Amino acid sequence: MSRSSLSRSGLFTRFAGGLAATLVAAAGLFSTNALAGPPPTVGAAAPAFKLLDQDGKSHQLADYRGKWVVLYFYPKDGTPGCTTQACTFRDNIFAFRRMGVTVLGVSVDDSSSHAEFAKTHRLPFTLLADSKKEAAKGYGVLRNYLAFEIASRQTFVIDPQGRIAKHYPEADPNDGQKVLLDDIARLQAAAAPAKT
Repeated sequence: MSRSSLSRSGLFTRFAGGLAATLVAAAGLFSTNALAGPPPTVGAAAPAFKLLDQDGKSHQLADYRGKWVVLYFYPKDGTPGCTTQACTFRDNIFAFRRMGVTVLGVSVDDSSSHAEFAKTHRLPFTLLADSKKEAAKGYGVLRNYLAFEIASRQTFVIDPQGRIAKHYPEADPNDGQKVLLDDIARLQAAAAPAKT
């Protein structure tokens, strides 16, 4: 083998090694590592929160005692999947209201971002700003993605006693509402006092 062939071979090996190292490093940036403990389990008390909505009004979980709540976490206002999910909740809001269910969306965006998102898409429900990421940590949904901390797309159904009734660790932004509504109907039927 000639000296120039060896030289080219060495360059290629160094290039390939460098490329592999770059890809491994990039994989770390694109990972969705958990930054919080595990989510609360079904039957456990739902973690308390106190957050501002898109209008700057304060909400806490205790405000919803005695009501069924869908608390859905999503990554970012205005992104395609999050917009689809929010609009699907919007389009089904009357079905949720008929069942006496309050829908609350939560991301780590601030109130002004939520206000713009809600206005643009005419969202008729509350968006809560978890900019300190405390609720996302409490519910075990905070993730590191592309060097940013975001809430992963997960949904919790909270019963009128403030307990986790159902958890969807991988909520479908497109057609998850039908499953959600059906599950809530079953949960409400099971929780209803028996007729005598």
